[in-house]
Amino acid sequence: MHWLTSLFVIAVCASVGVRLWLTLRQVAAVRAHRDRVPLPFAGAIPIEDHRKAADYTAAHGRLSIIDTLLDAGVLLALTVGGGIAALDRFWRAAGLEGPTLGVAVIVAVLLLTTLVSLPLSIWRTFGVESQFGFNRTTPALFALDFVKSLLLGAALGIPLLYVVLYTMWHAGQWWWLAAWGVWVAFTLLVTWAWPVFIAPLFNRFAPLEDETLRARIEGLLERCGFTSRGVFVVDGSRRSTHGNAYFTGFGRHKRIVFFDTLLERLGHPEVEAVLAHELGHLRLHHVRQRLIVMLVGGLLALALLGWLARQPQFYAALGVDTPSPHAALLLFLLATPVFTYFLTPLAAWWSRRHEFEADRFAASHADADALAEALVSLYRDNATTLTPDRVHSAFYDSHPPALVRIGRLRALARAGT
Repeated sequence: MHWLTSLFVIAVCASVGVRLWLTLRQVAAVRAHRDRVPLPFAGAIPIEDHRKAADYTAAHGRLSIIDTLLDAGVLLALTVGGGIAALDRFWRAAGLEGPTLGVAVIVAVLLLTTLVSLPLSIWRTFGVESQFGFNRTTPALFALDFVKSLLLGAALGIPLLYVVLYTMWHAGQWWWLAAWGVWVAFTLLVTWAWPVFIAPLFNRFAPLEDETLRARIEGLLERCGFTSRGVFVVDGSRRSTHGNAYFTGFGRHKRIVFFDTLLERLGHPEVEAVLAHELGHLRLHHVRQRLIVMLVGGLLALALLGWLARQPQFYAALGVDTPSPHAALLLFLLATPVFTYFLTPLAAWWSRRHEFEADRFAASHADADALAEALVSLYRDNATTLTPDRVHSAFYDSHPPALVRIGRLRALARAGT
């Protein structure tokens, strides 16, 4: 067995082992604290809601175990099991060659993995989410979303694949620089098009009609030195009772979007505080920092791919007997997450640091107590566990644990920050 094959299989097994261990820790932790609401939340979250959050987290944990094992099985079958090689031979026998062959093979793999994961997606929506009262998606809407996603992925992804593979075929040894430029342009184009052309394919967006709340939001934007192309409400209640808020677009085309479910649950001061937190991410350049890291990371990844694509053993070790640009790209996309998985705690730590900074910004421009109350409402209504496992949280969580975050907000409120 080639050393790279051994390393890859060991990395897959190690990542699966860590995932399963962390999931079991999380399930055990929420079950152990299921019958006692943490003291700081005792007056705000009933024991029934706390138990629901524990059971909801455990149900998702059980589903995650199946998902982890299924993903690993599919990954090994496609790589060292010869799945990609078999698809490559099939399309070659059909007479395809060059970038067209590459697109056919990659699309076949993506479609196969999508179909394999579909039963779990159905169970997550109509099993777990329905069991706990969150799902509002009908089977017809689920099917329509699935078809739309496939068509949208084809409309955006196939042209991108053609361009990248054509570049790999014809741009010489430094093709990865040209491919990086194509990827950057594509990313910016999709970011610009998302709020205006893509998101409305799945949801309805309407201007915020509450004049009092709109005036309050405009006042906050003015205090923080922001402008936007409008404040919109999205019909998230068509699919779920979960609530959220976000910014979309960039430059002068930024939009503020609130889920209708969020506005139904929070008062005006809480909505203002949530928005102040999101503004903090922009004002403190968190979005820009993440974009820079993503672009630099993409460049380094493509440079590595440029080197690996010239190594015959890279293909042979991962189950492909005929080297080609599309095989290199596909193997890289499948194998890289296995190794970068172990960087997850670093990314999670960085994200939690940004959340604390955005909370402090919100406390300076809105009411820290209102933000704390909003978060408590969201924890309760979204069945977010208040008692996550410490190791699981440190490894995965992009947001600080509820007890820590609320404690810091209460301290900021007392300090008048």
